[in-house]
Amino acid sequence: MSPITHFFMGWAVAETAPSLSKRDRAFVTWASVVPDIDGLGIIAEKLTQNSSPPLSWWSNYHHVLGHILGFGLVVSALAAIFAQQKVKTTLLVLFSFHLHLLADLIGARGPDRDQWPIPYLLPFSRQLQLTWSGQWALNAWPNMVITAVLIGIAVVLARQRGFSPLEMFSAKADAAFVRVLRNRFPLKMAN
Repeated sequence: MSPITHFFMGWAVAETAPSLSKRDRAFVTWASVVPDIDGLGIIAEKLTQNSSPPLSWWSNYHHVLGHILGFGLVVSALAAIFAQQKVKTTLLVLFSFHLHLLADLIGARGPDRDQWPIPYLLPFSRQLQLTWSGQWALNAWPNMVITAVLIGIAVVLARQRGFSPLEMFSAKADAAFVRVLRNRFPLKMAN
């Protein structure tokens, strides 16, 4: 799935615990995006494609370095150190990270029908390679529907709770977005 889908997926996970602070919500949200850091190797690969020898960092390491249990444990340990609500945030970070892996497992096939197996147990073991024969393409309609639903959830929750995923980028933009939502769709007052 796309980083945008992973972002909204992580934010939805963070919203399952309304008591989390803004910082802890950010940890949970970004835990669903950070496995794709191993995809940054595509930059070096494109820049050196005509070199001798070219760097194959994306081809060799995407879905290998960031999509493994060892990396998930590192991300969770960082959350445990820096979160305010340590246990709740750490567990949600671990869940959000694994949700990314599951989403990639079911919906991240390339256009050439090639799958990236996820060597889940690395660096502890090379024995388990996760794949699913029913994996749909990255640009398939189910991914688009999932993304649209997650954006819809974010909009509804932003209107209700008074903050949106924009809070991670700009407090002003977040406040303006929530204000527009609430002006357009006013909250009903309880009698």
